[in-house]
Amino acid sequence: MFGLTMPTTYPETAVVLLSGGLDSSTVLALAQQQGYAVYAMSFRYGQRHQIEIEAAKRIAMRAGVKQHVISEIDLRIFGGSALTSEVGVPKWDPGSQVQQGTGIPITYVPARNTIFLSFALAWAEVLGSANIFIGVNAIDYSGYPDCRPEYIAAYEKLANLATRAAVEGRKLTIHSPLINLSKADIIKLGTSLGVDYSLTVSCYDPSPSGGACGSCDACILRREGFSRAGIPDPAAC
Repeated sequence: MFGLTMPTTYPETAVVLLSGGLDSSTVLALAQQQGYAVYAMSFRYGQRHQIEIEAAKRIAMRAGVKQHVISEIDLRIFGGSALTSEVGVPKWDPGSQVQQGTGIPITYVPARNTIFLSFALAWAEVLGSANIFIGVNAIDYSGYPDCRPEYIAAYEKLANLATRAAVEGRKLTIHSPLINLSKADIIKLGTSLGVDYSLTVSCYDPSPSGGACGSCDACILRREGFSRAGIPDPAAC
């Protein structure tokens, strides 16, 4: 006589966009804390700060994600950004804060989040996942238009029209849990989740050896965030 076999249950899956910076690392930890089996996706897109790819590898390995893929695309063919062209990265007095509300900065990469989310959407379809996590932030950020809540809402609507899931009656959700948090609050949250920020990088214009420049938007936002959180930046120690 055969005994009854109980059905095996599996955790819900999620695709997490992982840049190697502190925001995406916090989102990855949050997704895992919420019980998702994480599939991480990073991009080598011709960015001058490709050191972030090595950081993403370290973070994914430390987190023990189900799979980490690095997609190869080359946005240098379009240029239009200091991150994908020979245009210099703007620098600020290290003692000052990044100026916000003065227009879209030259470090904005045209349509980058739209491209990244499209790749994540394709992978989510293959995995049968209904969840994508992205670490966009609309509080302490450089003013990029594709980091706003209305953009995420619009893309989620598109995703639910353009995929197999829509036809089958399943809803895909794009999670942006950091979008209304300050950088200090993000750091506090990540610290509470055990994120090792010493593994992360944030600089747009690192030295050949990988050292942070200390005066680009990303460096200043990171420094101000740790300062306001009252937590030493382990990457600077």
